[in-house]
Amino acid sequence: MVRPIPLRVDFDGLGLRRLARETKDANQARRLLALATIYDGGSRSQAAEVGSVTVQIVRDWVVRFNERGPVGLVNVKAPGSSSKLNDKQRHALAKIVESGPIPAIHGVVRWRRKDLAQWIYEEFAISLDETTVGRELKALGFAKLSARPRHYAQNEFEVDAFKKNFPAELAAIQAKLPKGTEIELWWADETRIGQKNKITRRWARRGTRPSAPQDQRTMWAYIFGAVCPQKGKGAGLVLPYCDTGAMNQHLAEISRAVDPGAHAVLILDRAGWHMTPKLVVPENITLLFLPPHAPELNPVENVWQFMRDNWLSNRIFIDYDDIVTHCCEAWNKLVDQPWKIISIGMRDWAHRF
Repeated sequence: MVRPIPLRVDFDGLGLRRLARETKDANQARRLLALATIYDGGSRSQAAEVGSVTVQIVRDWVVRFNERGPVGLVNVKAPGSSSKLNDKQRHALAKIVESGPIPAIHGVVRWRRKDLAQWIYEEFAISLDETTVGRELKALGFAKLSARPRHYAQNEFEVDAFKKNFPAELAAIQAKLPKGTEIELWWADETRIGQKNKITRRWARRGTRPSAPQDQRTMWAYIFGAVCPQKGKGAGLVLPYCDTGAMNQHLAEISRAVDPGAHAVLILDRAGWHMTPKLVVPENITLLFLPPHAPELNPVENVWQFMRDNWLSNRIFIDYDDIVTHCCEAWNKLVDQPWKIISIGMRDWAHRF
């Protein structure tokens, strides 16, 4: 008669029952209770009854438990076959994904998995399907993300200099204010919403092509929006024109949203109606201008994208009043979710002071 494999001696039945109560893995708990029966003097047949399995499976549990302890009783995914790519080939794959395709050479403006599978075959004579390429990219730390817009004429040195000098700019503004005045960082921008509306992605069954209504009329309105990400606040207006008069109204609206006794540093781009001397800037606001061609520095650009994707796209606007109504509803919905403003608007480089 074959002698049963003895259990390791650094555990006991009481300890295994305690672990079974604490774990959230039902399978692990069942196996721990089965092995606790053995520790308490029960037979392997009794342990098999507790675990609702055969004696042979209990033997397998004992082997796994002896090798790895309680962790060995947790189901793990099978390792599967080894990768066809070696470390050097993975490094080359990561490098070309980061650098992006050259349209004149690769024939595409963005990498798809099928394009990378073709590149891998041409470069290393290794055939991989799209799913495997996706797993390799995920293992290398890549994910399919939406690209932030960057102006083609942007000067990266000016952008870096703006971020680097930002604390000094704030300090200079703070020095001109009464001692102890709180600084609120606000960001402002405008966007046009009209009947020629945007169509966004939507869930649909594979193999189908979803449709959405699209208008060809040209009526529109402008949302003037400003957010204070650190406090989750917003101040916005929906207006028919985008000019100096509208900007003066927006500045007055932002001024009313600033906390009593605080001073707002309002960061915005260099549009003509932002920089004109005809602006009436309230006493509790100081304007700070972004470098040219740097929209990605302004989190309100991301606010517009979020509002369009979730509340304003895939719609038909009947007339101007309908546009205004939906824009107001969307902005008010955003302001009612301060955590959303914080999530979208916080910038590490700007909120370190």
